[in-house]
Amino acid sequence: MLFRWLARERPCAPVLNSDFIMSSKEKKPKEPMPPLNLWGPAVALAWVVPGGGHFLLKRYGRAGLLLGSVLIMFLFGLMMHGEFLKPQGGDLLTVLMYYGGFVCNVATGIPYLLATWLGYSQPDMAGAVHDYGTKFLVTAGLLNVLAMVDAYEIAVGKKS
Repeated sequence: MLFRWLARERPCAPVLNSDFIMSSKEKKPKEPMPPLNLWGPAVALAWVVPGGGHFLLKRYGRAGLLLGSVLIMFLFGLMMHGEFLKPQGGDLLTVLMYYGGFVCNVATGIPYLLATWLGYSQPDMAGAVHDYGTKFLVTAGLLNVLAMVDAYEIAVGKKS
């Protein structure tokens, strides 16, 4: 019985013709970059003021949610005495962490600039609360980066 089951005819895998193989290897032409004046102001405002790009694009609900989310996360980070990361050398992971954290802090925009101009400078301290505060500050910047990407996609018409 097993032998009959193994010996029976089964459909073969479909044979690919050369036209299909050639068409899959051809590269599709790249879409041209949309003009800067279409998306530039929205992305720049989204960086400076969290949610500002969405406000400029008349997405008031999203603008309010983003502004509130980024500011609350940033303020929680400040209240937990989180540290603003500064670029520093060392091994590869240290460089990645501190440079990435610095870029994320700067990506927060006006809240970061105001805090540094007003003299907020928390020394690196041991403890879980301070570490969580640092992570809140970095995550606020990452959320603002996502808001900038979203503003870009809305401005160029990729997203409604």
